[in-house]
Amino acid sequence: MKMKKTLSQRCIGYLTCYPGYFAASLSSALISVIASLLGPFYIGRSVDVMLGPGMVNFDSVLVILKLLSVIYILNSLFSWILTYCTNEISYRTANNLRHQVFDKINKLPISFYDHNSHGDIVSRFINDVDTISDGMVQGMANLLTGIVTIFGAIGFMLYISFQMTVVVIISAIGTYFMARFITRKTQSLFKAQARYLGLLNGYAEESIAGQNVIKAFTCEDRSFDKFRSLNQELYKKGVRAQFFGSLTNPSTRLVNNITYAIIGVSGSVLTILGQITVGDIASFLIYSSLFAKPFNDITAVFTQLQSAAASAKRIFYLLDLPAEADRPESSSPVNFKGHIIFEHVSFAYDQKRPLIQDFNLEVTPGKKIAIAGHTGAGKTTLVNLLMRFYELNEGRILIDGRDITSFSRSELRRNFGMVLQDTWLFAGTIRENIAYGMPDATDEQIIAAATASDAHSFIRRLPQGYETIITDAGGNLSQGQKQLLTIARVMLVDPPILILDEATSNIDTRTELRIQKAFLKMMNGRTSFVIAHRLSTIREADEIIVMDQGHVVECGTHEELLNKDGYYSKLYNSQFSQENLSI
Repeated sequence: MKMKKTLSQRCIGYLTCYPGYFAASLSSALISVIASLLGPFYIGRSVDVMLGPGMVNFDSVLVILKLLSVIYILNSLFSWILTYCTNEISYRTANNLRHQVFDKINKLPISFYDHNSHGDIVSRFINDVDTISDGMVQGMANLLTGIVTIFGAIGFMLYISFQMTVVVIISAIGTYFMARFITRKTQSLFKAQARYLGLLNGYAEESIAGQNVIKAFTCEDRSFDKFRSLNQELYKKGVRAQFFGSLTNPSTRLVNNITYAIIGVSGSVLTILGQITVGDIASFLIYSSLFAKPFNDITAVFTQLQSAAASAKRIFYLLDLPAEADRPESSSPVNFKGHIIFEHVSFAYDQKRPLIQDFNLEVTPGKKIAIAGHTGAGKTTLVNLLMRFYELNEGRILIDGRDITSFSRSELRRNFGMVLQDTWLFAGTIRENIAYGMPDATDEQIIAAATASDAHSFIRRLPQGYETIITDAGGNLSQGQKQLLTIARVMLVDPPILILDEATSNIDTRTELRIQKAFLKMMNGRTSFVIAHRLSTIREADEIIVMDQGHVVECGTHEELLNKDGYYSKLYNSQFSQENLSI
């Protein structure tokens, strides 16, 4: 119950963010409802001036018709204003929510994305916000008009007949408890529906992105079977939620129709007894319908409101997640020299399976450090810790004598340039992608960075050159070309510390040789970390650190490590032999 109250309060908080539109909505609802309530009163009066054949007071009827015309014109006008204002509030709220969600996902730690489907996150961002918006459009208008209609109708009905009003109120109480019973039963179904929609979106996104792998392994049928299974579960949850949710409307209407019949009979008896007029019966029947209408409207959009509530919980869950703790940026720019020390560093993604334990390393400024080892040895994890994508379990990392936690994340990461094996390009021109880290870069700077990375030659051959639009995450470029652009992006920023994590893995051998020369020039005088599986690419490093199961097992230059005939030597020779065999 506390959760429901909190959810309601938070939703209302968003509605009141726009006081002008909210006040206009309230005023419009009030005027339109008052007009709709005055109509039946004058209709009843018109019935009472029609006593029989030849006994009609046409002057009074004409006056009442003029009044009714004004009343219903006002009702229609302010109903339109109410709809306009509620739509503005609804879509502005959706816009505000999307801003908050997008801002939040940029502040969540990398571990969040490791444990949540990207498709489900997108589903919260798109589908759930749309569902909340649609629910607000329906629910807000019905709520504003419904409250005024209920109390206004009760007032007019009490004026006409106390006895018949009691019957109507008793039926309303029965309608409320019936709707409440169905609401509690169906809430879990709508939660399950929203969850499976997120799972389906996630799987669909993964399947579309991995079509080449699915086709390469001829797994189309297996992929479709899993999709069909998720889609079938969504269908089952959706059908059950919609079915049980739709029971509310006919159930409440049944109660209202029975009440309507009772009012008709009791009103006729009271008319015979001379307590009310025929016009009063006509007015009361309309008021009873108006009184029941808010309940019927709420139950008619009950399914949508339940879906909106389930989506709101998913959105607020995301917004309530703790963001990465950070400190304010310094007033003066922070420029690293590149003296890095790892002191007794321990880390594990899963606390039950330690990865790095009591790791120690000192890197002096300007050194080119290569990190080698088998897959899973902890090479990339060191980089993740250095960039504070993950926090240490124990120990500390110092840069220029300061703990990295003493810097803001932005200050820390601005001093690093990172080229990864997995390329990321966005929809935009090649120029915009290269200048991603330095949006105000000049054309000369962009071309110089592209030339240094050996990307200028292929860019120049494209029809629009640097203005070529990259589509579908670089689908119109080869993997090697995309990697060259990511290298150019880092070369443009020119940071004091470089991290190259398999940066040339998707480039052919000839291009790799040219890139290596560009890297050596770029790394000159800068602290650099190079992670590479192909050990032939790290021969020129000042020091090679060999890791195994989170520990440093060997350190030295390429020649020194070969002469030791240890772990590195075996790793290098086995790789060299495989390369010869492949040739």
